[in-house]
Amino acid sequence: MTTMTLAALAQQGELGTGGVRTWLLDNIVPLVLLSVALLLLWLGGGKGDNAGVMRRLGGVVIALALIGLAVSGLGVDVGEWLAGLFTG
Repeated sequence: MTTMTLAALAQQGELGTGGVRTWLLDNIVPLVLLSVALLLLWLGGGKGDNAGVMRRLGGVVIALALIGLAVSGLGVDVGEWLAGLFTG
């Protein structure tokens, strides 16, 4: 009975991953960012290795840019722009 109900809902288009995606963006991503920031401060800040912290922070900024592209859906536009540079 449950399988039939789920199949009927899926065919009508009422099931989706929008709620899970929104929950992940609202809850998990800020927690991961906070933990990365605390880890960077703990690893390099206490030892006075400010250059090492900034080097790691550069990698974090690049990773955040990639996550932003993936979440916003603008990755396709960026890919088309890059392809346009090579194809004319």
